[in-house]
Amino acid sequence: MPAMSGLKVSASAPGILPPPDPGEEQQAAGLGILLQISMLILSFLVGHLLRRRKFYYLPEASVSLLIGLIVGGIANISNKQTNIRGWFNFHEEFFFLFLLPPIIFQSGFSLAPEPFFSNFGAIITLAIFGTFIASVVTGVLVYLGGVAYLMYQLPLVECLMFGALISATDPVTVLSIFQELGTDVNLYALVFGESVLNDAMAISLYRTMSSKSSGQNLILVILKFLETFFGSMSSGVGVGFISALLFKYAGLDIDNLHNLESCLFALFPYLSYMLAEGLGLSGIVSILFTGIVMKRYTFSNLSRISQQLTPYFFHLLSSLAETFLFIYMGFDITMEQHSWSHVGFIFFSILFIGVARAVHVFSCSYLINMARPVDSQIPVRHQKALWYSGLRGAMAFALALQSVHDLNGHGEIISTATTAIIVITVLLIGGSTGKMLESLKVVGDSHNGLCEDNFEASNNFLGESYVETSPGHIRLKLKEFQSNASFTALDRNYLSPFFKSQNEVPVGPETSRSAFQLCQ
Repeated sequence: MPAMSGLKVSASAPGILPPPDPGEEQQAAGLGILLQISMLILSFLVGHLLRRRKFYYLPEASVSLLIGLIVGGIANISNKQTNIRGWFNFHEEFFFLFLLPPIIFQSGFSLAPEPFFSNFGAIITLAIFGTFIASVVTGVLVYLGGVAYLMYQLPLVECLMFGALISATDPVTVLSIFQELGTDVNLYALVFGESVLNDAMAISLYRTMSSKSSGQNLILVILKFLETFFGSMSSGVGVGFISALLFKYAGLDIDNLHNLESCLFALFPYLSYMLAEGLGLSGIVSILFTGIVMKRYTFSNLSRISQQLTPYFFHLLSSLAETFLFIYMGFDITMEQHSWSHVGFIFFSILFIGVARAVHVFSCSYLINMARPVDSQIPVRHQKALWYSGLRGAMAFALALQSVHDLNGHGEIISTATTAIIVITVLLIGGSTGKMLESLKVVGDSHNGLCEDNFEASNNFLGESYVETSPGHIRLKLKEFQSNASFTALDRNYLSPFFKSQNEVPVGPETSRSAFQLCQ
């Protein structure tokens, strides 16, 4: 009894806040969700209006980020700031486990496999070797800038940590512009593949630098990444093949089971992602390859109703996740405490990142072109587009927030610099990406091409190329890729008969035309 009496006295002691009122918490929760839904609606409407007017200086991601920044700024000075803030804090777990999976799966599900795998060697070079170069160059330049008193000086290991986290590029903004303008698929595959796979390399580098064993040989970092990458790829491919066999033999492709069929189909991507994360692998890489395999083998085993439903369902999830991600990030940027006193650190970091990105892209492209025949080399205009398209986004933001906990004191400087870099690259560079792509003549009229979910016709993959028709005009045409003979034979003789239903309807001109009209 004395102990309980002491507890009662301490609970009512001065300076101790009373427990929050459940009614107020529920009201704040409802207001926070209302704000989220309102910002989503506003972002979709503004983005739609800008697209209709062909105003590409403000992409949808930039609109969402701006709305989050504005509403967050208003909430930051309002009386409801404390209650609402709890519903908008950027949680790394929420980002990695809920927002990222549908975005990556949709990218893999709608990706044309042929240009991705025909450029696989180049993608691996850019993602592994290139990200390593960019991380080291950025870290060393930031360290030398501090030594030369150009910017705030950080220890070398922390500079390398900053270089690792800021080397994670964000494909969301750039790829949305690519899809809107109709970009060459080889360039699309390079930007997409490098952006997705370099996240795993950046995370591996950051975690290695932040660990107590950061003095280990950096070659082990690359070996660890290769182990993580191929393990994740095997996990994703395995889950994709299991789903294909399930839908082939479970007898779900009948009309009265299409709801169950669609639900099971939607669960397999998350199964792949969580399995890889649970095994200590990369869920990003795993769900990417699950999307590719499920589109190639599982999708044809679905009923016609499910084949119509699932692409739109995943496109819906991806659009909501992408839009909410940038709103979420913009709102949290204004709510977090930042150290804006080190403006020089931010300014020179942006310059050093541009230099490191140039070294990354042009050196890797040189090595790739040395191993390629002349007619399949990466042209200089594509290299320039790759350099300009290296925007920073949510992955860098999530790692920067983690650095606040990993680094006492200096973490706030890194977080503030990363925040400024993200805002500048998404709003300024992202807004000018369309004009840059048009000036390099690597885009065409997106309304003249097939929709992203129908790059395949029969068993041949189609890609986009651009030919000059008249001065100042570029028209889009379809060019059939030369498929790899060995994989084509393996797919035709073994994989497709084993994983696909024998009674699948081939995709012919009429089917493609109907699908194209449906996408319109």
